[in-house]
Amino acid sequence: MRVFIHVMLAMVVMPLAVTPQASAQDAEQAAYMVTYVEVTPAAKGQAATLLRQLAAASLKDAGLLRFEILQRTTPSNQFVILEAWKDEPALNAHAAAAHAKQFREKVGPLLIAPVDDRLSVATTVSPLTPARGSLYVVTHVDVSPPNRDKIMVALKALADPTRKDAGNVRFDVLQQKSRTNHFTVAEVWKDQKSNDAHEIAAHTKDFRVALGPLTGALYDQRWYKPL
Repeated sequence: MRVFIHVMLAMVVMPLAVTPQASAQDAEQAAYMVTYVEVTPAAKGQAATLLRQLAAASLKDAGLLRFEILQRTTPSNQFVILEAWKDEPALNAHAAAAHAKQFREKVGPLLIAPVDDRLSVATTVSPLTPARGSLYVVTHVDVSPPNRDKIMVALKALADPTRKDAGNVRFDVLQQKSRTNHFTVAEVWKDQKSNDAHEIAAHTKDFRVALGPLTGALYDQRWYKPL
């Protein structure tokens, strides 16, 4: 009985994210969606509940590789959904599912701005493993179109040493399909201390130097916690 109780407690506190068994090739060929959701400050609790419900319902969708919901540390009324699907048809089938449509309908009155969906493909990604950290960093990197290939080289040069940094759980670089000069960098860290060390590492500083003359916008780096 004691073992059964412990198992049930573990199920209750398990974060609402899924990463089924998948190969490195699956990760490279997957369809990725990065979705930003910004609600009124008073509605952040209600939005978090709706997002958890969406995540729970989405676990049964065919072709799902990963589904994570994150809340920004500050301001805490901003959320992001990180999804990975076997392919784009699987992602589209999920978007057409009743639970996905119901989420959009229910969250609509709570929004400050429209939901921002960014369909993406892998530039360089970590293996799709179940490991999760306590801190997520999501960065939007925007360069002028002629500089797209240069920043891809710089992002890949950043990825390899970052994955070897102490406390790094995952480091993914995604390229937006509709605007190929826009990238999302999704980092997962064991804790704030390991992320802080990465921020001042030589390879991170080298990347920021390389990005400087190429960027088309301010460096948009945001910290999140998993829901």
